[in-house]
Amino acid sequence: MTAMPMHEALQVIRETRAATDVVVTSMGTAREWMAMGPLEALDWVFVPSAMGAAPPFGLGVALAQPARRVIACNGDGSTLMSLGTLVTIASEAPENLVLVIFDNGVYEVTGAQPSPGQADFAALARASGIGAVYRFSEIGAWRAGGRDALNARGPVCIVLDVEPMPGARGPKSPGPTIARAKQFADALSQPVP
Repeated sequence: MTAMPMHEALQVIRETRAATDVVVTSMGTAREWMAMGPLEALDWVFVPSAMGAAPPFGLGVALAQPARRVIACNGDGSTLMSLGTLVTIASEAPENLVLVIFDNGVYEVTGAQPSPGQADFAALARASGIGAVYRFSEIGAWRAGGRDALNARGPVCIVLDVEPMPGARGPKSPGPTIARAKQFADALSQPVP
């Protein structure tokens, strides 16, 4: 299987996001997002978190903040933990929600155990009723098509085939959760130009 490095895949999101966009990360995506540089006020690094928590959190923010694009980054293992969220996203149909699934075929932060089966997340998203579904396996194609996919009318599901990172550990919290939540809420309360 062709796959891309996760940090390069995340870099496309970093370069494409608007100043008013919310980016939600958890597990491996949170670890790599934090390693890429300073966080923005509208970044919600979901650490500590439960596997699968980024999509429902992103859905809630998207419904509450329809003027903002919300990009929720989730791993394949985390997506398996909350497959029902795909149906809920399709049912609620927020035009401003983008779910990005980073598929590396393993439960990376718990020891890189192989994830069960060969789930086709793009097919699962379509079967759940999400109309805008994209899949990228090569970084060049993602760089070329990422902006259009991220800017498509939502809900959007983007599946990125990424390389596992052997020996990768779970993310550490970037600070006290209560203080981070207040900062995030304050940023969300700002008007969108």
